[in-house]
Amino acid sequence: MTPLVFILRHGETEWAKSGRFTSFTEIELTQAGVAQVSSAATTLVGAGKLLDPCHLVHVFVSPRARTKATFELLLPPSSDIVPEKVTFTEDITEWNYGDYEGLKDQEIRISRKTRGLDLERKWDIWSDGCEGGESMQQVTDRLDRLISQIKEIQKPYMLGEKPGNIILVRPSSLSFLLLRKHPRLPHLFPSFAHCD
Repeated sequence: MTPLVFILRHGETEWAKSGRFTSFTEIELTQAGVAQVSSAATTLVGAGKLLDPCHLVHVFVSPRARTKATFELLLPPSSDIVPEKVTFTEDITEWNYGDYEGLKDQEIRISRKTRGLDLERKWDIWSDGCEGGESMQQVTDRLDRLISQIKEIQKPYMLGEKPGNIILVRPSSLSFLLLRKHPRLPHLFPSFAHCD
């Protein structure tokens, strides 16, 4: 059985619903977000299901309220996940949007243009980063640390003698960055599933 890495996004929040950039601001799940996660848990989590707690060797969770709530709804205490298998880490938090926190994409673009930025080309978070926030390199460095930890945890399970699955409960942009910056990720982890 090849070890898997499952990437799960937090449930809906008001800011996510309205398209606002959310990194460090603590935003709770909406009722719809709770329903989304609860439905996913019923379908995906349990003995013999895709996310079988017996097959999990570790869970990494962003320490933000929305991701912690998602984790608690997906894998409640009754799921037998021992605390030693769970790591709440800043390495998996959303990109720090700095001055763009709480703004919508169009608001950021208008603000930048008004200040004389982006006259030759449009702002691109992947290459330009965020004013007062993190650069692409800083986010990549965090994810590289996370990937190193995942590889180390899964190393003893790579022969497939017993399951060694990992779940990442994270915000949205990080899965895109993982795949964008680490195109070999599916080769590092032979089976890489993305559930959004």
